[in-house]
Amino acid sequence: MNPLTLVDGEHAVLLIHGLQSSPVEMQPLAKRLAQSGYTVHVPHISGYGYKHGDDAHSITHWEDWHAKVLAEFHALKQQYKTVAVSGLCIGAVLSLSIAAELGDEVAGLSLLATTLYYDGWSIPWYRFMLPIGYFTPFRYIYNYREREPFGLKNVQLRKWVAREMSHKDSSMAGAAKLTLPAIHEAALLIKSVKKSLSRITAPALIIHAVDDDISTPRSARFVAANIGSKIVESILLHDSYHMLTIDNEREEVAAATIRFFNKNTRNQNALLVNPATLQLHPCRIT
Repeated sequence: MNPLTLVDGEHAVLLIHGLQSSPVEMQPLAKRLAQSGYTVHVPHISGYGYKHGDDAHSITHWEDWHAKVLAEFHALKQQYKTVAVSGLCIGAVLSLSIAAELGDEVAGLSLLATTLYYDGWSIPWYRFMLPIGYFTPFRYIYNYREREPFGLKNVQLRKWVAREMSHKDSSMAGAAKLTLPAIHEAALLIKSVKKSLSRITAPALIIHAVDDDISTPRSARFVAANIGSKIVESILLHDSYHMLTIDNEREEVAAATIRFFNKNTRNQNALLVNPATLQLHPCRIT
């Protein structure tokens, strides 16, 4: 799976996709950011992101995910005036993880569907039992299969993803399955981030759907209440589920992120395109 890089300006944004997913799910947001004058980089993190033929043994530790995202940030920081960070789901949690370490080096955060609690309405009732398998041979046998609605309120996109999932092991909404070691490492990452939120100083935008099927707004409220940032804005959406970058309100997510980064990115004298002048059009994903 290849990374996505769009070079368009002297200020950069690092986008981090969800667990065992790919840069494809961040592409609509990446394009909108690039249109507004940002250079955008969406890396594919080995051992965290999707890879064809992935099995439980291919998953690395969350500390490795953190280190690789940190390296991607530093590489951008060497080339661009500022670097902001945005992530989806566990990608948002990874964004928080590196922000806790980097302090004011992070120009801004856009946290999309941050997942600190798996308490959404589509989560199966037996999920609370999964930790039992973390330290047993069951961890190499069990896979959590993605199911309807695939994080999508948009019915047409949901049907398309369902067709893709029926004969492929991935789609633009992520992998068809999550391995238990990946779920375990994500849980350890979440535990670490909850403890380190107070160390974060970067301006933070928190966007979450009221009807998120994976993680309720409880996660968003927890971040808002505990993050150390002086500038914190929260937006609740009413026409999306979990996959905010590709669902019904993807344009609103992109516009809000652009406005927030333009307002809070360092070196404001080099401010980018005014988002009020942007012509945002519905994104067709084929």
